[in-house]
Amino acid sequence: MVRLTTETKNRMCQHARETFPEECCGVIITVEGHEEVHRIDNIQNVLNEKDEKNYPRRAETAYAMEPKQLLTALKAAEATNAKLTAFYHSHPNHGAYFSNEDKKRAMFAKEPAYPDTSYVVVSIYGDEVRAIKAFGWDAADNDFIEKGLSIAEQSR
Repeated sequence: MVRLTTETKNRMCQHARETFPEECCGVIITVEGHEEVHRIDNIQNVLNEKDEKNYPRRAETAYAMEPKQLLTALKAAEATNAKLTAFYHSHPNHGAYFSNEDKKRAMFAKEPAYPDTSYVVVSIYGDEVRAIKAFGWDAADNDFIEKGLSIAEQSR
């Protein structure tokens, strides 16, 4: 079960609304019980424009996290002994599912890059968030599976 606060959910949904019709992306880091949402620029269109052969998809159907921003967020988590709770991204005009492309991005050399981290997908159509689902690595299935998602107020 993946547990997120209402504030975290609202921040992810707002990010998805602001970037629609393109995918948004970011990370959720938990520091001393408090979740922090770190927005990361989606550079998929930049990659597509530079190298369409290797990056055929545009930001409406794919994302690529800006590497320096991602590294900064991961280093900040490491420096404060925080937990990388989840990666998140949106699916504009599509359901909240973990696509084959999402799986490829989450893998490194046939192994999950972050096996203990969840992946949250926000389904958004225009201004309407239709679903939010969480996925995680399951060693028994050797695949990413849907996990339960619980949204609750921040406990103080």
